[in-house]
Amino acid sequence: MNTLAILYMSLIVSQSAKKATGIFDTDSNSILMIVLSSIGIYTAIIFYTRIFGKRSFSKMSSFDFAMTVAVGSITATTILAESVSFLEGAIGLLMIYILQLVAAYFRRYNWFRKRIDNQPTLVMDGQHILTENLKAVRLTEGDLRSKIREANVTKLSEIKAVIFETTGNLVVLHKRDDDDIDEWLLKDVQR
Repeated sequence: MNTLAILYMSLIVSQSAKKATGIFDTDSNSILMIVLSSIGIYTAIIFYTRIFGKRSFSKMSSFDFAMTVAVGSITATTILAESVSFLEGAIGLLMIYILQLVAAYFRRYNWFRKRIDNQPTLVMDGQHILTENLKAVRLTEGDLRSKIREANVTKLSEIKAVIFETTGNLVVLHKRDDDDIDEWLLKDVQR
């Protein structure tokens, strides 16, 4: 073996020795960078949330859910990936918050809301299961039964309606008397 080959092999061995091989292998510089990035990105999230408001994490629509997932992803990437600096992560977060604010503004307009939001769907009308609506929102009767039990329903006769909301939650409206549900509550519900 010539000297050049030996130097090349020793370089490869030293490079591989620097890589983490176990779950606890790391160096103090990496730990320090993770701690500083965590503090910085956490501070940025608090700051942006104070500026843009609580709606940022409300999960009232599919766009709000996407916002929450994006913030979590950017946070994790900024903290753990060496290829993303704190400044890049903070700018990415700022852009997500701005997009959420713009979407919240345009949701006031029906044309935009129809394109960005899911529509709530009635899946039970009184004791009657609306099978076609269940299929349309990709729920099973088992999913429905589970949520009905979770809502402390012991008899189907206690149910006025069950609505699959835009957030993915099933809401059970209980029958307290023979009064109809106020139409305003069902205004945007697909029947």
